[in-house]
Amino acid sequence: AYADLLGRWRSRKAVAIVHAILLLSTVCLLPITPDAVWKPDGQANPTWYLLLLLGVHVGLPYFLLASTGPLLQNWFARVYPQRSPYRLYALSNAGSMGALLSYPFLVEPTLNTVWQGWMWSGAFVLFAIMCIGLAFSFQRQSNLEQSTTSNSKSKKKLTSSQSTEQDKPVPNEGASISWAHRVLWIVLPAFACVMLLAVTNYLCQDVAVSPLMWVVPLSLYLLTFIICFDRESWYSRRIYSLVALVAVMMVCNFMLASHMEILYRDLGINFDYSNFVRRLDVQAFAFLFLLFTVCLLCHGELVRLKPAPRYLTTFYLSVSVGGALGGILVGVVCPAIFSGYHELHLAIIAAALFSGYVFGQEAFRTWLREKRLYKALCGVAALVGLYVVFWSQAERMATAAVAIERNFYGVLWVQDHFQDSTEEPSWYGRALYHGRILHGYQYLTPGRERVPTTYYMENSGVGLTLRNFPRPEGRGLRVGLVGLGAGTLACYGESGDHYTFYEINPQVIDFAKAYFTFLSDCPAELDFRLGDARLSLERSESLPDDVLVLDAFSGDAIPTHLLTREAFELYEQRLTPDGVLCVHVSNRHLRLEPVVARLADEAGWSIVTIAKRGAVGLAETESDWMLLTRNEDFLQLPAIADVQRPPERDPTMPLWTDGYHNLLRILR
Repeated sequence: AYADLLGRWRSRKAVAIVHAILLLSTVCLLPITPDAVWKPDGQANPTWYLLLLLGVHVGLPYFLLASTGPLLQNWFARVYPQRSPYRLYALSNAGSMGALLSYPFLVEPTLNTVWQGWMWSGAFVLFAIMCIGLAFSFQRQSNLEQSTTSNSKSKKKLTSSQSTEQDKPVPNEGASISWAHRVLWIVLPAFACVMLLAVTNYLCQDVAVSPLMWVVPLSLYLLTFIICFDRESWYSRRIYSLVALVAVMMVCNFMLASHMEILYRDLGINFDYSNFVRRLDVQAFAFLFLLFTVCLLCHGELVRLKPAPRYLTTFYLSVSVGGALGGILVGVVCPAIFSGYHELHLAIIAAALFSGYVFGQEAFRTWLREKRLYKALCGVAALVGLYVVFWSQAERMATAAVAIERNFYGVLWVQDHFQDSTEEPSWYGRALYHGRILHGYQYLTPGRERVPTTYYMENSGVGLTLRNFPRPEGRGLRVGLVGLGAGTLACYGESGDHYTFYEINPQVIDFAKAYFTFLSDCPAELDFRLGDARLSLERSESLPDDVLVLDAFSGDAIPTHLLTREAFELYEQRLTPDGVLCVHVSNRHLRLEPVVARLADEAGWSIVTIAKRGAVGLAETESDWMLLTRNEDFLQLPAIADVQRPPERDPTMPLWTDGYHNLLRILR
């Protein structure tokens, strides 16, 4: 809106002065690193807290960075009226993509957050100086008519390095913009943004649960902007819409794997379709291909509807509003009204209708004009058919789950497993999942409800610690546990013990209490602290714990602030002198053991690893636990000494601190 407002002003001097004042004001607010007073209390809604935090600290810099691009293109169009400024938008997205890829692979591994903040601030100062210079240079241009001669000379020099695309005549400056076009300027980027976020959520939670996975869909999204806005001639409606239709059909076939397997069998085709589509790489490719083709189609249509440079800032304002609406829809609205990622199903339905409409309009233009009713009926039939398909998918998921809920932290669901081929048929249980990650399993057979399972069995590192830690005279054990899951570790609680669970997701606490009996069957005194575990530990005024359990690292997005030097100093303060810190380092994607070993060596703790091998079904899983303590006598207990091994160390592993960590370094 700011760029659109300034773009309408006739006084170039006023434009230059206003923009310069805002840039200088922002420079005075640097650096953008939040102060410690902004630490959350753990009780507030994370969505609104994050929006407030970002608005206060990066709101004005982001506002100026986002508005300067359209504003510079507006200036370019007014100085060079015969040249198209839209290729500059492709270049700006190329810069965004370069920054996106460079941060996790170059910046984060080499610089701590303090240096990152100062270097970013320095770069913003240079940006402000250059923008102010350009603003006053633009102001010195008296008007477009008087600068025609000088502009012609400049254009001759620039033409040799510019594409023929920029030499195309710009659209008629006097052409009015229809309301239909204005609506599409918002709807198309909103739909592309919804598809981006829906696919990203689905991939990161349910398919490829891997760190940095989010980089791939966002890179593809930016790439579609670059392709479409760099050369309008690169966009072919017929080809792009057809490819998008193929992508939609591919994803639909994957979601209907069981039906397709029956079809192949009836046709006599020997192909294990179900196992093929269950492969994570196949699913990831299919959904990324869908995202790329649909965004390419949306942004290609957006380029077709781009206005004359006179309306350039209004166009970019509409695109920004559309992107914001898409983000709000997926990030705020959908978690409030859906129990799963159903916006993905709705987005696929919309993609099928949109790509089918564009392809039909392009390939059968004349025929469809004569049979508009037929076109409408086909659209309704396609909508109903796809709705039935995805409704059946949602119904199957709902019937398979005892409970399913979604909030800011993702989708949490409970499923009953009535028979495991590796167990006796009568031994069935209930599992808690967050996406694809198992967070707990409880036997439902009478008499086995308090049997520890999964990563927490009695022969696991944490099980051996809680069973063998010497009980203090005159009181029970005090145990702190970061991460609740289904509450399995409550199986070890005895009368007189005090167990404190630190959990950030309120839905986990609700599910553990409502669908599992680990907590209700525990004779120990239980306490629950909702919020970020580290902040809760910092504010805790309770007595030190004998055992502190860290169990928050089995997913893809590990809380790195719990694995820093400062965090481990806090853990030592929250432990008794002879206490034990148990760290769960089982992770399919990250080598956490060298990180913890480096932190333990820095603090001078004794450290061992207890690895349990031999997984048997859902109830018995492999696990890796690291025990850190200054209590050498505890490590020499036969139950511990007989199964321990030295931890995996990496002499070159840098020390993780609150200002530095490197996920790329520990990827498997």
